[in-house]
Amino acid sequence: MNQELHYVQEFYDQTIAFLTNYSFQIIGAVIIVVIGWFVSKYAYNTLVKFFEKHDFDVTLGKFAANIVRILIFGAMFIVAIGKLGISIAPFIAAVGAVFLTAGLALQGTVANFAAGISLVITRPFKIGDTILVNKVYGVVEEIKLGYTTLRTEDEEIITVPNKNMIGEVIVNSFNYRIVESSVGISYHDDAEKAIALIKNVIDGFGSLSSENKSIVGIQNFGDHAVEIGMRYWVPTGNFFKNQYDVNMAVYKALNNANITIPFPQREIHIYDQK
Repeated sequence: MNQELHYVQEFYDQTIAFLTNYSFQIIGAVIIVVIGWFVSKYAYNTLVKFFEKHDFDVTLGKFAANIVRILIFGAMFIVAIGKLGISIAPFIAAVGAVFLTAGLALQGTVANFAAGISLVITRPFKIGDTILVNKVYGVVEEIKLGYTTLRTEDEEIITVPNKNMIGEVIVNSFNYRIVESSVGISYHDDAEKAIALIKNVIDGFGSLSSENKSIVGIQNFGDHAVEIGMRYWVPTGNFFKNQYDVNMAVYKALNNANITIPFPQREIHIYDQK
């Protein structure tokens, strides 16, 4: 019992001695940390408001503001550690080693973030644009620092890592997507009449692009038909529906005008060997 009381008394004495010798350093370190917290938070809010006022990109603005906040708080924390008499050199070396290890382990993620910053700065596309990248088509739904999401006509969400955007060919058709198709007519029919008829049908659709006019003309001379090519722009969200509706309207118009849509035929000649 006496030994336990001795340990308690010794712990009490050492605690009092530590607080007596380092109380001002501890209080000073706590004050520095608290000030660092409020200053970093104030800097973050000020930068966010500044970026919003000058129409800066929201994602990149918050990212930059967060970096500034972390740097300010980290610097104040290091000063607080030095206030306690702890050498900061080993601490900085340890932090550097941790960041190096994390960077090597997360190099794919770091590459995505770097690519995201590049996309935000260069702005090859924006939210609402229709893009084709790596054989993936869709409307840009969201641009994050690590990835970009695309929405298809089937309401599918496609997540594309930003590092797969940099260095690739990006086709941006903005709000529309081009339809390229063809229909064959007989060599005996009037091609000019068919072209004018098809163009009138396509231009009659109010849902198609009014800025990019449709293009209709002879695309190819096939074995059995003159192929009339059709190029027109439709809203990405209703790509297939508009294409199918146009095809049906063209088919009906050609039938009503008695223009033949031929199909492959073969002639077989039988010779008597006798």
